[in-house]
Amino acid sequence: MLACLVERFVAENDTDSIAELEITDDGVLKDLDIEGSIDFGTNATGLAAKDFGGMYAVKPLAVIRPAGADDVARVIRQALHSPTLTVAARGNGHSINGQAMAHNGIVIDMKSMGYNNRIDVNVTSMYADVGGGALWADVLKRCVLGCGLAPKSWTDYLDLTVGGTLSNAGVSGQAFRYGPQTSTVTELEVVTGNGEKTICSNSQNSELFYSVLGGLGQFGIITRARVLLQPAPDMVRWIRVVYSEFDEFTRDAELLITSQESFNYVEGYVLANSDDPINGWPSVPLASNQSFDLSHLPNNTGPVLYCLEVALHYSNHDDPSTVNMVVEKLLGRLRYIEHLRFEIDLSYMNFLLRVKHVEQAARASGIWDTPHPWLNIFVSKRDIAAFNQIVFQNILKHGVNGPMLTYPLLRSKWDNRSSVALPQGEIFYLVALLRFSHAHPQESEIKQMVAQNQEILQTCINNGFDFKLYLPRYESTVEWKTHFGDQWVRFVERKSQFDPKAVLAPGQKIFTRNHLL
Repeated sequence: MLACLVERFVAENDTDSIAELEITDDGVLKDLDIEGSIDFGTNATGLAAKDFGGMYAVKPLAVIRPAGADDVARVIRQALHSPTLTVAARGNGHSINGQAMAHNGIVIDMKSMGYNNRIDVNVTSMYADVGGGALWADVLKRCVLGCGLAPKSWTDYLDLTVGGTLSNAGVSGQAFRYGPQTSTVTELEVVTGNGEKTICSNSQNSELFYSVLGGLGQFGIITRARVLLQPAPDMVRWIRVVYSEFDEFTRDAELLITSQESFNYVEGYVLANSDDPINGWPSVPLASNQSFDLSHLPNNTGPVLYCLEVALHYSNHDDPSTVNMVVEKLLGRLRYIEHLRFEIDLSYMNFLLRVKHVEQAARASGIWDTPHPWLNIFVSKRDIAAFNQIVFQNILKHGVNGPMLTYPLLRSKWDNRSSVALPQGEIFYLVALLRFSHAHPQESEIKQMVAQNQEILQTCINNGFDFKLYLPRYESTVEWKTHFGDQWVRFVERKSQFDPKAVLAPGQKIFTRNHLL
């Protein structure tokens, strides 16, 4: 049975043999009865045809602004009456490669769900019920400011929707301790590709629950999530330390994520050994009164440096000397370059919103709305040293005009029943190349960035690196089968169960709309 399903989906996804079908009027949508609204206007469809990546423009037939989950279910059921209509859920439009788009299909604006994106906090049981279209920034404010509680796992940038990050994973510096955001939810409300609104959890409709988590939107649209909470700290000691040697950087990062006593947040990044304000030494200091003293660098320092970024949570009631003692004890085990240490204290809210300040500066300079050919990869510990030598120290030695994040994660903190594909081994590294183009980029600049991304991926393939794309998008079934590996058959089986007509998430280009299943 599974083999037949795989063959059928593969045949349907052979884009070279299928003529593209066009829908030129509202067709099956004319009888759609929802509490929300349907917008065929060029302003709405034009916005939904774009995303943060800025490299694709795929115009939908209509944009739906649902009043709630029941509207989402009605839209999907109506789409099932058409042999070609597809449906994509769009949160805050921060996909990179058109994943939330639907050519001549329906885009559901999840942020518009209004009251149904409310954030209800249960202080006694330590969880929040959150609408799928709510922004994590709003979850932060409601939980921390209103109740003194906070979700356990975050993303670095918080103007993303809850449903959007849970459909991928949701990774940041807390993931080594609590796992990705997909590991910190206990219940979901999901509208499947069959148009059924379903409550699911580990004990109820568990196959759907784990399918949707990290499922790239292929099995259902998340309309509500139950997020685990914990007491929120008042303050954060934010620290950066610098390394000239990659093996010492990775040794210390891995030590921190595997120790019982550690910081509350551990990330890291690579920087060019230059005075470039974006890619080089000036990116390290945390305050305007701090400076990067080059005299402390070893004479044999190579073309790139490595920065380990950590944070310790504490309370306003904690004695400052106690906080200092804990910091010194933890840092005392590390081998960073002496005197290249930078730290500041700030509120927990300001720490979590730190990327928001970067966004404000980027908007002011005009680069926030330019194309962003970002590349996010998970690389196994086995291959990260070779990746560093070939990619960081050579291909990217001058930087990417944006952060080059790299830090380790623990596979045991990820539930293997979810749909996320990971490298083998207990420790693997996130590599995030967060490229920014100039304010008025030439087409050649964007092409060069994309070409360099392809060079990096081809390098990984040629050298046999164990890696997986994070926030993936491929053009062919062969590539998707390689991505999922031995999980591919399970992924196809789940598709056949929860979205057999392949209505959902066409922008991922995994399955083509199939009305025969």
